Amino acid sequence: MTPGSDWFPAPGKLNLLLHVLGRRDDGYHDLQTVFRLIDRQDRVRIRVRKGGGIGFDPPLAGVANEDNLCVRAAQLLQAETRTTLGADLSLDKQLPLGGGLGGGSSDAATVLLVLNRLWGTGLTRAELMQLSLRLGADVPVFVYGRNAVGAGIGERLTALELPEAWYLVLVPAENVATAAIFGDNALTRNTKPLTIPPFFRGLGRNDLEAVVVRRHPLIGAHLNWLRTRRPDARLTGSGACVFAEFDGSAAAHAMLAELPWGMRGFVAKGLGLHPLHDWAK
Repeated sequence: MTPGSDWFPAPGKLNLLLHVLGRRDDGYHDLQTVFRLIDRQDRVRIRVRKGGGIGFDPPLAGVANEDNLCVRAAQLLQAETRTTLGADLSLDKQLPLGGGLGGGSSDAATVLLVLNRLWGTGLTRAELMQLSLRLGADVPVFVYGRNAVGAGIGERLTALELPEAWYLVLVPAENVATAAIFGDNALTRNTKPLTIPPFFRGLGRNDLEAVVVRRHPLIGAHLNWLRTRRPDARLTGSGACVFAEFDGSAAAHAMLAELPWGMRGFVAKGLGLHPLHDWAK
C-alpha cells in the first residue's frame, strides 16, 4: 500500500487440499483443508463517510449491492458496533468471480479489517473472525491473515508454515454452483483426516474434483492439460480454477507461456502473511 492510499489489498487463496469428512446434521459438511494465501489480489477502496450510509460505486457487474459481500461486511460491522460512521467502497476486481480463489470472501475480510481500524470500533482479531463467519465459511481465514489448516466448515483454523512457492493458476470460463457440488450423490464424504503438519507438495487431494470435472468438462480439460505436465495439479475449492505448484517463478512462467489458445491463467507467489495481518490483534 502507498502511504495515504485508500486502496487496500484483498489477496486470493488456494486450497492445497480439500477433504470432505462427512455430512453434518445442519446440512453442511465437515472439511479438512489447507489454505494458502497468494499475491494475486483484488483491491478495495475504502473511505470513511461521516453519515451512517454505506455506498458502493460503481456496482459490481451481476451482483446487486445488497448481495455484495463488501457492503454486507460494512453493514455487519456497523450493526455489531453501533458506530454512527459510514463508508464509501469501490472494488478493483482481479480475482475471477466463482473461481475458488476466495475473492469475495477476501474483499469482505479487508473491509472488516480496515473499517475496524478507521472507524475505531476496536474489535479483536478473534471477534472479527467470529463476526466474519456470518458472511461465509472462507471469510475467517482472511481475517486470520496467515496460511492455515481449516477444520469444521473451514472456520476452525490452525496456523501452518509453508515453504516459498509459486503457482500457475488456470482460469476456465465456467461458473460452478458450490451447493450443487456438495449436494451431488457421487461426492465422496468419508475421507479420513490427515495429521498436518508436516505439509508437503502433493499431500491429500480435493474430494470435490471428480464431481466438478464430471459436471464441467471444460474444467476437466484444463486440469488434464496441467496434469500431463505437473501430475500433482489440482482444483482449488469447488473451482473453476485449477493450479500447479513450482519451486521457482521461472518454471511457472515458462509453463504459462505454453498455454494453448483459449486457455487463460496467471502466476502467483504464495504469501506467508496477509498484507493487512498487523491491522488486527
